[in-house]
Amino acid sequence: MVLKEIRVLDDKGLRAALASLMVKKAMSYNSEITIEYNGKKANAKSFINVLALNVPQGAVVAVNAKGHDELLAAKGLEEFFKI
Repeated sequence: MVLKEIRVLDDKGLRAALASLMVKKAMSYNSEITIEYNGKKANAKSFINVLALNVPQGAVVAVNAKGHDELLAAKGLEEFFKI
């Protein structure tokens, strides 16, 4: 299991457009990936679950990846959020 804390820099936070792209990125990995914010967890491969977190700009989310490509998944999402 790999855990990364990542700051959401997008000026709209983790809203529809960014969430859609993030889910697509997460789906490219076989590992189970969850995102946690404010005590709530969401499957990173579920658009609705990610939107329900209501993550604002500047918030720090915890990304947890578990599986055979967990290192790649965690690193990939970390790089994704740097855009």
